[in-house]
Amino acid sequence: MLASHSDRERAVDVLRAGFGEGRMEQAEFEKRVARAYAARTVGELALLVADLPQGPVPLPAAVGAVPRTFLPLPVPKTNEKAIGSAICGGLCLVTFGLTGLPAVILGHSARSEIRRRGESGDGLALTGLVIGWLATASWTLVVTLLLIAALTTG
Repeated sequence: MLASHSDRERAVDVLRAGFGEGRMEQAEFEKRVARAYAARTVGELALLVADLPQGPVPLPAAVGAVPRTFLPLPVPKTNEKAIGSAICGGLCLVTFGLTGLPAVILGHSARSEIRRRGESGDGLALTGLVIGWLATASWTLVVTLLLIAALTTG
């Protein structure tokens, strides 16, 4: 990575601190400062101060584990049978109640799986159940009335 002016200045500051602590002679200090101002990359600057207590780039703070309090809650998976139940319930209007019974079966199965596994989708399963039962009951009523009408007429 190319070095910026502030990277060079940090390296020179580290060199000054090292010189002030007596870690190098005047001639070596001047030579390293000249090389720091001529450096093109951060890697070159790092080599100039590698034997000193600090480097040219500030070290990133150690990242610790994020406390559970601040972690997002995992989103539970939506039960596939609940989705199927809601779709079958919605199709009851188009299929004249033909998908009502599958909506009821899928809805009951989905609700038991949701309770057991801790998944989401209870509203979808309940929607499929209600529409499925309504479609099944209405078609049962229609067929019963038609049978009664057929038996009474003849």
